[in-house]
Amino acid sequence: MQPNGTLRIAIQKSGRLSEGSLILLKQMGLEFESYRDRLFAQCRNMSIDILFLRDDDIPEYVRDGVADLGIVGSNILDESQVPVQRLLPLDFGFCSLAIAVPEQSSLRNISDLAGKRIATSYPFTLARFLKSKCIAAERVLLKGSVEIAPALQVADAVCDLVSTGSTLRTNRLTVLETVSRSQAVLIGKKDPMAKKQKIIEKLLLRAQGVQEARKYKYIMFNAPASALEAIKKLVPGCKRPTVMPLADSGFIAVHSVVLEETFWDVVEQIRACGGSAILVSPLEKFIR
Repeated sequence: MQPNGTLRIAIQKSGRLSEGSLILLKQMGLEFESYRDRLFAQCRNMSIDILFLRDDDIPEYVRDGVADLGIVGSNILDESQVPVQRLLPLDFGFCSLAIAVPEQSSLRNISDLAGKRIATSYPFTLARFLKSKCIAAERVLLKGSVEIAPALQVADAVCDLVSTGSTLRTNRLTVLETVSRSQAVLIGKKDPMAKKQKIIEKLLLRAQGVQEARKYKYIMFNAPASALEAIKKLVPGCKRPTVMPLADSGFIAVHSVVLEETFWDVVEQIRACGGSAILVSPLEKFIR
């Protein structure tokens, strides 16, 4: 399947992290084809194989050295407790593990779960949470369709992943308590082979560059030269903004980056300083 020295990256074959993982790897510059029912793909431009696995299996594959890196939900890592390195949170695949009860249930507080049955696919995570709250409840282990357990009278509550909440609403469930929050994480084998460490570091830098780019917008605008000092405070960029003189000696062109979360506030302040012709572009990569 692979020549000696080829680095392997394990990702989810199908599910909520699959598409985001493929997009990330391709943004990192890896060239490969992915097809339905394919178990692995070879990169055309690097000595890397992509393995397509069940998400539950990824931590064990990385721990055992079958894969060198993996992309998996932190909820899976918390549940399995497999000893791997958590190299980088990836800022996609956000969800939460939550305890939910039927809308008409008399259970209103977390303490009401004492002596009740809770259906879950995450028994160890749930056990740790209940212990931290000093609550003794029965865990009912289910491998799928956890949300229908109360309707079937299999359990009084459920502990399951919540993303958009649509599944809970469909089954007339409401969140009682959030147990933990999860996102996609890049993981690696502890003590990787020395000859693979360089490429792992290279891939980690690329992943960080893609991740950083999502936080910023590239902004260009014209402004009065007299407003330069105020503008520097608004858009400092990485160190300082790029400033260029225009044909009109009283005006300058400014290029910089702005945090997405503060973008609109900054634009309004730029306009208040006399800024105009404001152009905004997304960033594809951002290496500090």
